[in-house]
Amino acid sequence: MSQRESTSRCILIIKKLRKFPASYNEIADYLALESEIQGYNYNVSKRTFQRDLEDIRSLYNIEIQFNFSLRKYYIDTDQNEPAYERIMEAFDTFNALNVSDRISEYIHFENRRPQGTEHLYGLLHAIKNKFQIQFTYEKYYNDKKSLRTVSPYALKEFRNRWYVIAKDFVDDKIKTFALDRLSDLVITQQHFVSPGNFDIQQYFKYCFGIMAPNAEEPSEVVLAFSEFQGKYIKSLPLHHTQSIIEDDKELVVKLKVFITEDFIMELLSYGDQLRVIKPKSLADEIKEMHRAALERYK
Repeated sequence: MSQRESTSRCILIIKKLRKFPASYNEIADYLALESEIQGYNYNVSKRTFQRDLEDIRSLYNIEIQFNFSLRKYYIDTDQNEPAYERIMEAFDTFNALNVSDRISEYIHFENRRPQGTEHLYGLLHAIKNKFQIQFTYEKYYNDKKSLRTVSPYALKEFRNRWYVIAKDFVDDKIKTFALDRLSDLVITQQHFVSPGNFDIQQYFKYCFGIMAPNAEEPSEVVLAFSEFQGKYIKSLPLHHTQSIIEDDKELVVKLKVFITEDFIMELLSYGDQLRVIKPKSLADEIKEMHRAALERYK
């Protein structure tokens, strides 16, 4: 059996179990049918099937478990739902891009700079094993580079960019560092003690993006969107705290968030499709920024 057939068989097993749990016999029947349709040999023995499950775990980081009461295999999605969804997304993308040697004829990729994803594996290793890290960092608004030594606590993704949340040795404050702005990453052998009260989910609970103000309370924000824009806001909420107050000619929603720069930039992006109702200080700030933008055209 070729490597291609072995890899394709693993992909078929995942596709089968993503829909419903299945017994070994049901999976074997499905593979036999696909063998006839595609003209390849996907037939599998129980021993080979168990080896496939190990390959799926190591290659795709997808855990396939066996339910003894149902006598069926299933994909374990209870470990970490967001992580599972991203793994499946990566799986779908990989297999779609793997169907042709000339994918540029059919797919137009976004032209963007590297996102620092090459650091993810090393950073995750450092976080899990509590190793301090060192790197050279260049801020977005400052060309000056600095050498940082930090204790990494967690990784966060926002808008297709990755960040490491870490305590900076310079001032002992927890900060957010963009992976695409760091270089010369070194994982030291120096251990750090993880703070028992740090919870990444709680830390960003009321944050819109990656900015987390210190010692501030989140604000209740009420926004009114146009009927057209409201349809998008309903299908893709601004924040997990979003609740609908009114849905008529306008969509009025309530959020509980920190009013940070990235949140304000998001509100400005909606232009005349958005009206800030509450708090008044935020409404005044948005109005002033729109007024300043208008002045630039005079």
